[in-house]
Amino acid sequence: MGYTYQGFSTIGRFHKFTVNDFELAKMDLYNYFNIKRGEKLMDPTFGTIIWGLLFEPLDNQTLSAIQDDVNKILAYDPRLQANNVTITQQDNGIQLSIELTYIPDNQTDVLIFNFDNNAP
Repeated sequence: MGYTYQGFSTIGRFHKFTVNDFELAKMDLYNYFNIKRGEKLMDPTFGTIIWGLLFEPLDNQTLSAIQDDVNKILAYDPRLQANNVTITQQDNGIQLSIELTYIPDNQTDVLIFNFDNNAP
């Protein structure tokens, strides 16, 4: 069986460095959310605004800004469809839970992203 999408990663891997299909799409999404908006060289619009909102109150305005940002990021990848997005405040930051469907083969998974204000 051939893969639709194939990539490379050394994170958490010791021998097999290739990642494929849904695992690659999830890794791409993790990478996107781990970049603060404005950090990517030559593309200041890439990344998420969530890192800059950690010290803001999680009121309707902040929730709306985060939801808009998440929707924009999810729309960036045509392989993924978000079924449910939940934003919650944690002790040290914000947690984002996204139920995703990988469109090419209809796999579903829930990804949890923790944006912690104690992170470096």
